[in-house]
Amino acid sequence: MTSGLDVRSAIERIVYGYAERVDAGDFEGLAALFAHATYKGGGPDDPGVFGADAVLAIQERMVRRYPDGTPRTKHVTTNLVIDADEEAGTATARSYFTVLQAVDDFPLQVIIAGLIGDVSRHLTVDPFRT
Repeated sequence: MTSGLDVRSAIERIVYGYAERVDAGDFEGLAALFAHATYKGGGPDDPGVFGADAVLAIQERMVRRYPDGTPRTKHVTTNLVIDADEEAGTATARSYFTVLQAVDDFPLQVIIAGLIGDVSRHLTVDPFRT
């Protein structure tokens, strides 16, 4: 059995690792974080997908990469709350997030902060559009 600290550390590595890897354009590394986890990236009603292959497919399809190989973003994650059920071997996490972006024709600005702004230069589709 793992300790609560081990569970928290493992989830922190996923949450913060996601931000680091997406900003680097390392979608394979990002997907590997979810090899044994469910990824929910399409809003609160998103049932999510499980496993690295599914996450990699989503990232490759949705996130725009520029000639330097990155999406030219900086993800800032705060207020991480982790709820773990050690007996069941499950955990969930939630956090605040802010994403900044700058590209040649788009000055530095916040594009996502819990609410969605102009993601046209970051994503190829808007997953929140109804």
